[in-house]
Amino acid sequence: MTEQLELAISGMTCASCANRIERKLNKLDGVSASVNYATEKAWVEYAAGVAPDDLVATVQAAGYAAAPIAAAPDPSEDTTGSDRRDPLIARLIVAAVLTVPVVLTMFVHVSGEDWLTLLLAAPVVSWCAWPFHRAALLNLRHGTTTMDTLVSLGVAVSYLWSVGALVAGGHSYVEVAATLTTFLLAGRVLEHRAKRSAGEALRALMNLGAKQVHVLRGDAEVTVPIEQLRVDDLFVVRPGERVATDGVVESGASAIDASLVTGESVPVEVGEGAAVTGGTLNSNGRLVVRATGVGADTQLARIARLVEEAQSGKAAAQRLADRVSSVFVPTVLVAAAVTFLAWLVLGGSATDAVTAAVAVLIVACPCALGLATPTALLVGTGRGAQLGVLLRGPEVLESTRRIDTVVLDKTGTVTRGELRLLAVTASAGASEAEVRRRAAAVESASEHPIARAVAGGSTNQHTPPVEDFAALPGMGARGIVHGDEVVIGRPALLASRGLPLDDALAEAVDSAEAEGATAVVVGWDGAARGVLVVGDTVKDGALEAMGRLRGLGLEPVLLTGDHERAARTIAAEVGIDTVIAGVLPDEKAAHVRALQEAGRVVAMVGDGVNDAAALAGADLGIAMGTGADAAIAASDLTLVRGDLRLVPDAVRLARATLRTIRANLAWAFGYNIVLIPLAASGRLDPMLAGAAMALSSLCVVGNSLRLRRFR
Repeated sequence: MTEQLELAISGMTCASCANRIERKLNKLDGVSASVNYATEKAWVEYAAGVAPDDLVATVQAAGYAAAPIAAAPDPSEDTTGSDRRDPLIARLIVAAVLTVPVVLTMFVHVSGEDWLTLLLAAPVVSWCAWPFHRAALLNLRHGTTTMDTLVSLGVAVSYLWSVGALVAGGHSYVEVAATLTTFLLAGRVLEHRAKRSAGEALRALMNLGAKQVHVLRGDAEVTVPIEQLRVDDLFVVRPGERVATDGVVESGASAIDASLVTGESVPVEVGEGAAVTGGTLNSNGRLVVRATGVGADTQLARIARLVEEAQSGKAAAQRLADRVSSVFVPTVLVAAAVTFLAWLVLGGSATDAVTAAVAVLIVACPCALGLATPTALLVGTGRGAQLGVLLRGPEVLESTRRIDTVVLDKTGTVTRGELRLLAVTASAGASEAEVRRRAAAVESASEHPIARAVAGGSTNQHTPPVEDFAALPGMGARGIVHGDEVVIGRPALLASRGLPLDDALAEAVDSAEAEGATAVVVGWDGAARGVLVVGDTVKDGALEAMGRLRGLGLEPVLLTGDHERAARTIAAEVGIDTVIAGVLPDEKAAHVRALQEAGRVVAMVGDGVNDAAALAGADLGIAMGTGADAAIAASDLTLVRGDLRLVPDAVRLARATLRTIRANLAWAFGYNIVLIPLAASGRLDPMLAGAAMALSSLCVVGNSLRLRRFR
């Protein structure tokens, strides 16, 4: 039996830090951990014998601070952009102010300029660069090296060499140390801002939750903190307010804007008995809602949890990058030492040797490697949540790239999953309105799904009362309406009651059954008077969704337990050519396996409990969030609302995120492959190396942020 814990980690400065913490945690017996540098969190699974305090102590022993997320600051209170003050900004301002005159002395010569620049640069390379020195010393104490080791060494060597050179009467390049510190601080500040921007979508979701709620206590409204709300409490939602938590409308009517939760842009009309989701916006009317879920049991909390879990994972490419970064810093230190010695052996000056070695130290930053996957996942999953698409983890990205076949369950996925009255045919001796009224009168007393469809299809008409109602199991029902016995049900029921169908009604029955619908016959006063056609209807946008799937090179397949004729009718309506019909619930997974054995890479889309095994067995399981919890739990990807157009959108988003990750990693590896030899050869000034290092991380984050514009 394992448990899960999320830790907020502080003090990490690069991917090597995250990799080191991860290794320390995974050395503990019964612990499996993943540390994310971009989100500054650790996701830990641990055996029952491991105490959470041991996990925190392990992180602290490695030189970093850790706290369980429950005890850490609430992410919903986390601000972004300029609202959150970065502690490095003050150091950056001081460094910039002092570095400008240092650089100017390179062009405007003044008396005693060397000692003046040395004096001006002292606070820059000490106090301003202290975060780098402190982290380097902390890691040294634990016998490890990180990117801060490279930066601290580069700055310190540049400055101390300049001091020695001035004392010996040689050439100083103290401007390198000062400019380097300023560039690196600027890069770190911009990186922090970009990382916060990458996580904005998730914070926006979590901020949707109300902080206070108007609870009804008797006849009075009492405003209480949201934490005091309990299941079954009645609470009021005024116009313009957000719904405090998941619930059912007890009274009132309004239009609910759920765009920030489900991605659905059109407001939904709700009234008594309608379910509402916490975090959605009440547009106009006053609602009284009974709470059905609070805290972690709400849809909003589940969405946020799924998104965070996805962001904490690592794609295969990132695991490779982590392994590289873990040995990268020691390798760079050796490379810098070899560069220094090579310059001296080959007859170069000591100044040139130091310059080249410092450039190697500075340019070889593994930060871009550490940010490549997490930032793309942060933005991609956050944008997906805004659109109503929830990725379960980074491994899903690879699956979406490879799939070529999309298998769709019919009922509740392609169709609405609820019967509706589709058509009414009246005999020559009756009107369509009369057929509707009398049929609805009898069926209004029944709870059968077909009866509810007939009764619901006549809601815009006055329904007369029914007397002496009797259900006839398996056949239909009867009752007295307007003094006449009205019989409704199968054609055989009416025939047995002496109410025969005329040719027009018999043709209507045959036509309905040919299309896979259900024909219900109603009769009174010695004859059948009409046929009501009931059936499931295709979801809005299903035809468009199939066209989009084909545009992505995917073949849609309809999988259903319905008989062939009904399945073919629905398939033709939405543009699906391949149909697998008459499938029992426990056979769906076998049909998915058969497609896989035939060489197909299969995505399965479903919403019911009977789809769970097929979803789990498919190469990519896509569950409708409007469906059963078992289906959602078995899926790799969840669609918050039941719109099939989200399926191609989800595939496109996942593929775009994967492309972004690969582009980031290609840039991060390529940057180091090209610039380290350039620095070692003396062709890259340390100042430019610092700028290039900061720019590499910003390029990776900036490329990831492009996913925010995904449509």
